[in-house]
Formats: sequence, C-alpha cells, structure tokens
Amino acid sequence: MRALFPDAGDVDPLDAYGRLERVDGRPTVRLNMIASVDGAAYVAGRSGSLGGTADKNLFATLRALADVIVVGAATMRVEGYGPARLADAAREWRRESGLGPVPPIAVVTRACRLEWRSPFFAEAEQRPIVITAACALAADRAAAGEVADVVVAGDEGVDLCRAVRCLGELGHDNVLAEGGPGIAAQLAADDLVDELCLTVSPMLVGGDARRILSGPAALSDNRLELTRVLTADGY
Repeated sequence: MRALFPDAGDVDPLDAYGRLERVDGRPTVRLNMIASVDGAAYVAGRSGSLGGTADKNLFATLRALADVIVVGAATMRVEGYGPARLADAAREWRRESGLGPVPPIAVVTRACRLEWRSPFFAEAEQRPIVITAACALAADRAAAGEVADVVVAGDEGVDLCRAVRCLGELGHDNVLAEGGPGIAAQLAADDLVDELCLTVSPMLVGGDARRILSGPAALSDNRLELTRVLTADGY
C-alpha cells in the first residue's frame, strides 16, 4: 500500500490506520465503506462486487485493529457473513497488543430473527453479539441468547447511541462499523462516525444503487477532515 497524502511512500496499513482513542468517554466508531467512482455503494445488490484484493486486504486490516465489528442484519444476510477470520500475522499482532484472536461481530437487528444455526453463530471463534430492541419478541431474544450475547438498546427500535455505550461497557474501545448504508446513515445522523474509511473502487456503476449513507440526513455541521489518502491496485 502506498500513501499519497500527507506524505508519499510505502506504508504498513496497520501503522497507517492504527488503534483509536475513546471519544468523550465512549468507544470510537470507525466506519468502513466502499463506493464506485460515481458513488454507488453496491453492484447487483452487494458491496462485495465492488471490491478486489486491495479492498479485501484493507478489510482484514481494519478488523485486526477492532475490538468489535458492527453490521446490520440485512448486510449480514446479503453479503453472506461468516465468523470473523484473521491471518496468523494479524492474530499475532493482536496477541502482542493484548487483544483476543479475532474481534466478535455484533449484528444490529430490531426484529431479532436470524438463522441461529448458521455458521455465523455456530462456528464463531468469539461469541457474537446481537443488538436488538425491547419490542422484539421475548422468545426470539431468548433464542438469540443461546448462541450470542444479547444487548437490548432501545424500545421500538435500536438506538445506536445506546448500543455504542453498551459496547463500551463490555470493554470495547474500538468499534468497526461495516454498514450497510442504513446503519451508516443512522450512525452519521447520531454523530457517531469518528472516522470514515472510504475505499473508492475503480468502477462506474450508474443505475439506482444507494450511496454509502441511505437513511436520515447527517448533521448539517458533519464536515470531515481529510487525514490520509492511500492507494493499492487502483483502489
């Protein structure tokens, strides 16, 4: 991977991104998304179709740096999420940093109705987390509790501010959010996006694909500051 800004040269992605400090006593939220040059967040319904080797390597790097990964239930289904897996070098880096071998994945689901026997749950190295709302049926929450730690964050819907605070109470300082666009928009609207890692895919998509934020408007003063520009394989 090569840095273009602020200083040019080859960089180690682990060093370029690094771990983040808590913000105002809560965990830091790093949002990782990908979009085509013309702003499409997916191709044929999947963001993975925009990716390549460089994007996958960065995806793994950001997971290696995280305490917990947050993903929406719809994205989990569409993208075919499985348990978190990391290469031996990343596991060794985490061990030396005092972290577990892989970060757990937290799924945001209002209804709390997922395939509890799927490999995502059954083969997870670290027990997953299900973030849901009090309106979910007690039986569904109980079923989730058999295979995951359940966090109730909200009454009629999932309150991501409360969810992030709950993750902090579980000891997670670095939250990596992987979308999709609905979760990303909610995080931005709640002023919870501390760092956006946006991979620009060298593709033109057109059509009616959603952008990386699809939902409530972000805060009017949610202006970003460019901290680095990196490139690899045209991404």
